[in-house]
Amino acid sequence: MSSLKISGGRLAGNDTETTMLIRDGRIAALGDTAVREPSDRDFDAAGCILAPGFVDLCCNLREPGNGQKGNIASETLAAAHGGFTTLCASPDTSPVNDSGAVTNLILDVAAKRSAVRVLPVGAITRGLEGELLSDMAGLAAAGCIAMSNGARAVKNARVLRRCMAYARTFGLTVMFSPENQALAADGYAHDGLVASRLGLLGIPEVAETAAVMEMLLLAEETGVRLHLGQLSCARSVDMLADARKRGIAVTADVAMHQLMFTEDALADFDSRYHVRPPLRSEKDRRALLAGVREGAIDAITSQHQPHDSAAKQAPMEATEPGLSAIESTLSMGLLLVERGELDMTSLVRALTSGPASVIGRSAELREGAVADLCVFDPDASWTPDDISLCSVGRHVPLPGKDLPGVVRLTLCNGQQAWPGK
Repeated sequence: MSSLKISGGRLAGNDTETTMLIRDGRIAALGDTAVREPSDRDFDAAGCILAPGFVDLCCNLREPGNGQKGNIASETLAAAHGGFTTLCASPDTSPVNDSGAVTNLILDVAAKRSAVRVLPVGAITRGLEGELLSDMAGLAAAGCIAMSNGARAVKNARVLRRCMAYARTFGLTVMFSPENQALAADGYAHDGLVASRLGLLGIPEVAETAAVMEMLLLAEETGVRLHLGQLSCARSVDMLADARKRGIAVTADVAMHQLMFTEDALADFDSRYHVRPPLRSEKDRRALLAGVREGAIDAITSQHQPHDSAAKQAPMEATEPGLSAIESTLSMGLLLVERGELDMTSLVRALTSGPASVIGRSAELREGAVADLCVFDPDASWTPDDISLCSVGRHVPLPGKDLPGVVRLTLCNGQQAWPGK
């Protein structure tokens, strides 16, 4: 029977220092009771915040795949470094996770090599091609916790309706990143002032909002549990709020980089900030922040997409979209807290209980609960560089900058995930 005592830290949302005793993978005691109990190991958390382990609803682990962009071992260690203990693995793998065999492969590899918990998300259409429905029931039986079409759009509304109706039959949650592909066309930047000045091909806001409205209407008709991933527009937040008032079962998330940056990040043709959906206007950024603060947006996600260096070293239109962001998601959130744009309570909620509720799980630190937790020092700083980063992807949001928030300890199922052994 192994035990760990964490002393001197503050529970997230509480300024009072506490002590936590973890025994056999669960929180055995809190407060004075924990102080009195003996333990095998002690961890000094003075100055740190104790939070539930972060939950990421959209993470690309790149396995199965060719390995040059990362794998389950490297990217889950990066997640633990960032304080994450639960990852919803995107179906954008090679081969695509559209069968029970691929799901079982992911789970088998994760059981052997993952630092944290991996929850596969199954492809809602075969090959993510948006045409033929996948065997959703078989994917769910194999261990998929939701269905998605990854970063790709389902172009045919009739197919989209069938996907939702089929998923509703089996009580499955569907996750979509809303984009009308015809309106987005070949764009790769926000259709705004920066794109016009630099001569970049733009993606208008209506490419997202038209898709959001279509999905909300179909979800209302079919009764499916709908999750809208990686929103980027102010109007999308408004439509989300209106849909909830009408009783539609819909949740949503936003990528941390959408809260942190705007289209101005592309001003120097920096392909690092080529992301999808694109970084939009300051008005959109502020509306997304308000959505998180007010609870209209349930979760903040890393939208972690590690790439090899070659994928980002080309003219912007030829580069692959995505940031390697999971190790700096907490730090970006703390920067927003420092600026007064987000409060600590909203940040922690959007990284823990918010995303956990989307997938029907809990994320709380209480006696008897599984010991999934993150201990971080909000006042300490670190610098993303080749030495500190664990992910294969080096295209991080703020390279070479001193960032707040050092994760001192990450536990998943009571086992130490970070620092790595």
